[in-house]
Order: sequence, then C-alpha cells, then structure tokens
Amino acid sequence: MSRSDKPTTAVAPELFEPAKNPRKIGVLTSGGDAPGMNAAVRAVVRYGISKGCEVFAVYEGYQGLVDGGEHIRQMDWKSVRGWLSVGGTTIGTARCMPFKTREGRLQAAENLVKRGIDSLIVCGGDGSLTGADVFRSEWGGLIDELLSQGRISQEEASTFRHLTIVGLVGSIDNDMSSTDITIGAVTSLHRICEAVDSIHTTAMSHSRAFVIEVMGRHCGWLALMTGIATGADFVFIPERPPAEDDWESVMCTVAQRHRQLGKRKTVIIVAEGAIDKSLNPIKADYIKDILADRLGLDTRVTTLGHTQRGGSPAAYDRILATIQSVQAVEAVLRSTPDTPSPLIGMSNNKVTTGPLMKAVELTHEVAKAISEKNFARAMELRDPQFAEEFEAYNASTILDDETLLLPKHKRINIAILHIGAPAGGMNAATRTAVRCAINRGHRAFGVYNGFPGLIRGSLEELSWISVDGWTSHGGSELGTNRDVPGVDVDMGMIAHQMQKNNIQALMLVGGFEAFSALVKLEEARSKYPSLCIPICHIPATVSNNVPGTDYSLGSDTSLNAIVTACDAIVQSARSSRRRVFVVEVQGGKSGYLAVEAGLATGANTIYIPEEGISLSRLQSDVNHLVDLYKDDDPDKSEGRIILRTETVSDTYTTDVISNIIKDEGNKMFDSRTAVLGHIQQGGTPSPMDRIRATRLAMRGVQFLEKHTSEALDKAFEAKEAVPVELSKDPASAAVVGITGVDVKFRSVQELLPVTDLKNRKPRDAWWFEHRPLVDLLSGRGLFTPQAQAARAQSS
Repeated sequence: MSRSDKPTTAVAPELFEPAKNPRKIGVLTSGGDAPGMNAAVRAVVRYGISKGCEVFAVYEGYQGLVDGGEHIRQMDWKSVRGWLSVGGTTIGTARCMPFKTREGRLQAAENLVKRGIDSLIVCGGDGSLTGADVFRSEWGGLIDELLSQGRISQEEASTFRHLTIVGLVGSIDNDMSSTDITIGAVTSLHRICEAVDSIHTTAMSHSRAFVIEVMGRHCGWLALMTGIATGADFVFIPERPPAEDDWESVMCTVAQRHRQLGKRKTVIIVAEGAIDKSLNPIKADYIKDILADRLGLDTRVTTLGHTQRGGSPAAYDRILATIQSVQAVEAVLRSTPDTPSPLIGMSNNKVTTGPLMKAVELTHEVAKAISEKNFARAMELRDPQFAEEFEAYNASTILDDETLLLPKHKRINIAILHIGAPAGGMNAATRTAVRCAINRGHRAFGVYNGFPGLIRGSLEELSWISVDGWTSHGGSELGTNRDVPGVDVDMGMIAHQMQKNNIQALMLVGGFEAFSALVKLEEARSKYPSLCIPICHIPATVSNNVPGTDYSLGSDTSLNAIVTACDAIVQSARSSRRRVFVVEVQGGKSGYLAVEAGLATGANTIYIPEEGISLSRLQSDVNHLVDLYKDDDPDKSEGRIILRTETVSDTYTTDVISNIIKDEGNKMFDSRTAVLGHIQQGGTPSPMDRIRATRLAMRGVQFLEKHTSEALDKAFEAKEAVPVELSKDPASAAVVGITGVDVKFRSVQELLPVTDLKNRKPRDAWWFEHRPLVDLLSGRGLFTPQAQAARAQSS
C-alpha cells in the first residue's frame, strides 16, 4: 500500500505513550563544541518529557558534574525554545581536569545521586565518551565509597546502584568509527565551503594560489569533502599521504598543468594533521613556499580556525541530532545494568545503536594505523564511502597523466542532458561526468535546453576547463525544461540526432521528468536502433521524489534554503509575539521537504500530500495552538510556524488555512502566510549536494562504460565497425541512486513496480518515519488542561 493510500493521521499515538520505567536523565555536552549540540539537547529534553522522564541539563560539561549545584538544572518544555537554530552549545562545555581524578568523579557521583539522576546522555567526541564510560565502570565503587564516608544514605546507595550512560557523537571532524557521520561535521563543511568559495573569487581576480588549512588532526574528512565540494587542485589528508617521496614535484606538476589549461587560480586544501608517507608533517606555509619558489605563484595561506565550528547548524545536523537524541532517550529507557554503554550512530541512512567503547577503540586504531604507516587500514576504518569519494576526487579534479585512459576501441561519445526543474548539484554532476569521461579517453557532449535542444542539434563538446568552477554554480548551466520524449517532443527526431551525432551513451540529470524520459527511451529501443545504448539517470530534484534513491541532488540545498527562510520568519513571528506563520514549501506530491524542514525548524505541525487535510485535522491543530498560547507567558509568547506542501489540497490553500487559524484563534493570536517559491531551487548548492553529485556522476560514467564494453570488444576482435546498437539489455537503462551509503544501479523495469506514476514518486519513503516527531516535539497533547493537571498531580 502506498503512503498516499494510508489513512490520515496527525501523529503516531504510540510515541506519546509514557515510558513504563520513567527515569531522571542528565544531558551534557563535552569536548569541542559542534553545531547541532543544541538540537540534541532540545530533543533529549522534549522527548524525555513526553515519555514521562525528568530531564536535567548539566552546564559546563563534566565541570558542571563536579561542581553540582546550579550547574545541574531541571529543564521544562520551554527551557529549550529556539535552540534549534543556535550554534555551539548553550549549556556549555569546558575542560575539566578534576573529573580525570577519582576524587572529582566521586564528587560528580554524589551530585548525581543527590539530584536523583540515574542516567547520563553525553554528546561529545571520543575523549568525552571514554570519560563517561570510565565513570560508569567505576560507579559501583564510587557509590560504596560515598556510603562508607556517610555522604549518601543506604537507601540512596541501593536506589542508585547502577548508572546508565548513552553516547552521542558531537564532532566537526567526523572522526568517530562505527558511524557514517557525526553531529556538527556537515555544518562545519558548510562554513569551510563558504570561505573557500569566497577565496576562489579573489584568487581568480589576482591569479593567485591559496593554501587553506582546515581542521582534522587524525581525520581528513573535512579536507577531502572540501576538496570535492570546491574543486580544489590538491588535497592533503592524514589517512592517504602522497605516494611519492617527491610529492612537492607532483603537486607542482598538477598545478602547472591546470594553469596551462587556462585556470587563473590554484587552491590547495590541507588538513592540520596532514603528513607525508614518512609521517613528516605537511604544513600550509611549506606548501606556500613550494608554490612560490618553483612556480612563481603569488601564494597566500588562510587558516580558517574556529570559524569552522561557528554559525547556525545546517539542516542536516539539526535533523541528525534530533533523530539520534530521540534514540538516545529510548536507549536509556531500555537499558539494563548488564547492557554495555551504547553509542548512537548513523549507518546506511539509519540510526544505529552499538557498543560505545568498541567505537572508541576503532577510532583510536585509525591513529595507530597511521603511526604504523598502514594507510590502507586507516582508510578502511573510515566510513564506507570515504575511499570511493577520494577516488572520485582524483578522477574529476586532477587532470590525469594518461594512467586512467581506456584502450582506444573502448572510448565512447557521451551526451549529458538536464531535464526537469533546476536543482542544486546539476552542474557539479555535469562537471564530474565530463572530467571523468575525459580522463578515461571519452568525448563528453553537453546538450543545451533538454530534449528540445537535442532535436535542434544544440550539442557542444565540453572540455576539461570548460566546466571549471561548476561545482559551486546553482541552477543549470546547460539549461533545462520539463519536455519528455515521446510525450512533448518527437522520439524519431531524438533518435535521428543521436545517430547523426554518433552518441553512444546518454546521461540524464534531473527529477521525475528525467525518470519518465528514461522509461520512454527504454520503451522506444525496439523501434529505434540508435536508442539501444546505455542510458543512466542521476536524480536531481528538490522534491526528492525519484525512485531508486534515498537522496536526489538539490534536496539538501533546498532544505537549507527553507531552514534559513524559516529561521528568519520565526524571528519575525517571535518579535511580533502571538503570531503564526503558514509557510508554503515545494515538493510536488511528496512531503519530504515539509517533514524534514519541519524537524529542522521546530514547526508546530506540517501538511503533506501523504496525509491530506481535513476539517477535523485543522480544528485539532487550532486547539493545539490555543493550548500552547494559553500556556505562554503573555509577555514572552512565542512565534510559531506551520509548513504546508504546495499540492496538499486545492481547497485548503495556504491563505485559507491562515484565515481559519486567525479566525479560530479568537484574537488570541493572528496568522500570516509566506510562500517561499523558487528560492528553494536556487542559490549556491550545499556541500552535501556537490559531494553526492561528484560520487553519482563518477559511478554514472562507470555504468555507461560497463554497458558498452562487451559490444565494443566484440567489434574490435572481429575488426568490424562499431555497431549502432551497443546494448539492448534492460539493465542498461537505470537510475544511479544512493541507497544507504551505497551507490546502486536500478533498472527501469525494476523500479516501475515500486513507483507511483500518477503521483510522481516512490511508493514508499524512508523519511516518513520522521513525520510523527514533528508533532511530538512541538508538544502536541502535552499542554491541554487535562495533561497539565495530570502532570501537576504526579509531581
């Protein structure tokens, strides 16, 4: 049954059921601050309260545990209002030498017992999490010592015999094993890319070279991802040092080759822990001297420093921190004294729970492998796509010295075409496809203005330098429209132009129209021999509604645009006090943007096509708003937002919903509308979209090679001309998509049964499980008079 066939519901009722064993939970942030920590604390507080727990924030990290008193504060629902958009950690973090001593941990244990806290959720790096697990392992001895000293009673010693520890990884370096991504890493990448994008313009203006140092002592994730997302000329990371002894000459050769092709700028990214293969540090100032002395380049060094930690969290980190923190509370509730301390991680696009200390041990093993020069092992210990992304970077950014070239008979002509609405990452995918193709010996042709342009013969061979700088370009440099072959444009003319221009493989970059085009082209193969070639579709649409992939290019960029706009709208609503904004977002018949943006912005509720809208639902939402505003301090009332997907209802439009809210609010609050429109499609692509584009495009070229190889080999061995029909295999018409952490190729025939063609989306969606959290974390059902009376009675 498709999501659209499911009954309308505002929220899954089981999420509101109180826990059978409510706990007193402490939450603290420790180590270096990371954007998203506040979102984590907010989710722990609110989800914990919804499950009947009491939640305490420990201010100033482990120092707050040792100092006790006002550093350990019970939190209520309102304590964390507005925290989603705030960077860093509002409850603070500090180095704590006393906690490293047994006497300090003894004092911390006493403070927890006296407050009745039996569980700790710690958000920090490996050092912070190791300290937490040591604390737990000593807990029994600490309790006995406190009892023997008369600092706690026998009853307290019996009640608090066990301490539960749950770890969340807050680290901008993304350096923890057993999780694909850590809280704060994506936002840090945003800050770095914003800086490097700005440096690109000044470097080009003066034809300069810039060496940019980014954080990462033992982990090159930030450096590598920055290199991919910005098209840097060279990257130095600790896990994969240059293979050559004279790496300086190799770097200079690459930079000089790029300059000879016409590049006016040279950008080198170096992680602070970068080393050569002999473990000697590679420092930014040394690289600068090499570029200046050997190539005569006017070179500058920029060390980004703590700007990498700052700023409002990106949408991804807000969502990641929220869903992981919900799971952290659940881990507390199901823990037993025999359960090893769990670490909440992310694997294959799903929240995971695994042994905390095992993850810490594997993390330390990376540094050990590097120190032993076992760089292959260090790469293995990183997240699964790290090595593949390193390969994609080299294949698309460094102009190769012919080692990647295929035999001449295997080289093909590849056409790249954009179709559908513009989406961030289209240009990045095209750039990577062109450069990977050229490095393999293929010819890459850009088709202007989609299939109508193809019919007119608007093709141009793209060179390595002609796509330089496209990673950071929004929109579509080739131009795009929604015309589908066989529906809006003549299939025969398309087949004619394909044969006329000797196109032997086709790459479509776009949304559901591109998928529809893939279907039509595959169907037409039986009639037109020139369409019997491999065709791949790289999903690119803000709606994230293409089957065969978890993420489409442009969806992350769009989410960040929505979050930025909603942060400003919430600020306006808060300043006006009792005001509700109904914000209309795009998404077609998919509620992806509304659900994920609702989590990231703290929306009061959302309206999505999968659920629809009814009068009873609207009445319920108005009642919820009334309860919230009645509970507010009249002089400190909050502004609130509701997100509505543009196609959710023809009757209940954004204006109609706003008017209903205003009227039913009975002057307790008013309502305004905001239609975000096409700003959701534009702007600079997010780093995540650029990185995904690079990875998908490289794999797309490999897919096209795979499905032409057999026919080309046969023709070569038989000394015959290359056939027009290179592949009739149904598997050679496929979507190149991200499933979990893997890139997979799923054919049209495989995807059609799981696609809702009428509503233009997959029949199931991984993100739908996040939907109930939007309402739950907005306090649905917790502020009715009955619920408040029940809480007052229980307390």
